[in-house]
Amino acid sequence: MTGGLPPLFEIPTPFGPFPVTHTLWVTWGVMAEILLVSALISLRLRKQPGRVQHIVEAMVGWLEDEIRGIIRRDPGPFIPLVAALFIFILTANLVSFVGIRPPTSDITTTAALALVVFLAVPYYGISLTGTGTYLKTYVQPFWLLLPLNIISELSRTLALAVRLFGNVFSGEILVGVMFSLVPFFLPLPLMFLSLIAGTVQAYIFAILTMVYIGGAVKVVEKRQAKEEAK
Repeated sequence: MTGGLPPLFEIPTPFGPFPVTHTLWVTWGVMAEILLVSALISLRLRKQPGRVQHIVEAMVGWLEDEIRGIIRRDPGPFIPLVAALFIFILTANLVSFVGIRPPTSDITTTAALALVVFLAVPYYGISLTGTGTYLKTYVQPFWLLLPLNIISELSRTLALAVRLFGNVFSGEILVGVMFSLVPFFLPLPLMFLSLIAGTVQAYIFAILTMVYIGGAVKVVEKRQAKEEAK
């Protein structure tokens, strides 16, 4: 939700002025920060890892274990997407601690993230099982279920966007109200809770992404196994 705020500035293009909103500006900043930190970490990679490299490797190992536990496959193909979503959402949620409204409190941002997941599910399903085999899942066990299966895909995408937006936006409102009532002491515990909530929301979004992709792959594989058994 942009709150009806005017754009910060406009960029002239051949198709007309391109408005740069607060959400877009902060999103660019978050992406630039992630790219900068990633580049610095890459330059410091060593065979004998230091403290930062240990933390990064531990995070990657944790994500691999989570993916392997949910999808029961080699986590390699899924790490780039899941890690990117988790790191972006986590970083975006945490910018509120420097007095900046997080882009994840804007429904357009969470909708874009949910759209990425919506497109990733058939991408992995098709790449891992084949186009025809994956598309058959939309008409199983009866072709009349095709509209319901499509509606189910769209509804869970909407739920993914609204869940993240609602939790982050409501947290921002709560902290803002408490700051106006009690300027310093009471909001500190709320900010700590907001930190935990922001981390949890990033984790939940990443986990649901893995569940949706894993569900698509497993459904196809189960049907293939049944057909081979016959």
